[in-house]
Amino acid sequence: MSDTRLSFKEMCAEFDVTPRTLRYYEYIELLQPDREGRSRFYGPRECARMKLILRGRKFGFQLEEIRQWLLIYENEGNEAQMRAFLEMADRQMLELLDQRAQLQEAMDELQKLRDQTAAGLPS
Repeated sequence: MSDTRLSFKEMCAEFDVTPRTLRYYEYIELLQPDREGRSRFYGPRECARMKLILRGRKFGFQLEEIRQWLLIYENEGNEAQMRAFLEMADRQMLELLDQRAQLQEAMDELQKLRDQTAAGLPS
């Protein structure tokens, strides 16, 4: 991506998000586009933030966690942000491991019930 600015529509297309999502991210102050009249333009900073937001969402982080993490960079710098990320990642890994265990338990129970049902059918 070059250093050119993206329009609202281009930003939606570039990151495959809906206009509603993009407006919401602005509303909760994850993004702060430049405004010229009624038009919004997103520069390299906002594009980089959007990449981080979407990556965080992919890993299951809450939007407020992502917002706080982005603020750390602005207020305390890169090293503090990296340390905060390590803590966030460790917490999220535990959460994902728990979710995986719950999912495996549900799959095992479903498979057992499916097999019992299949065994009860006449051949």
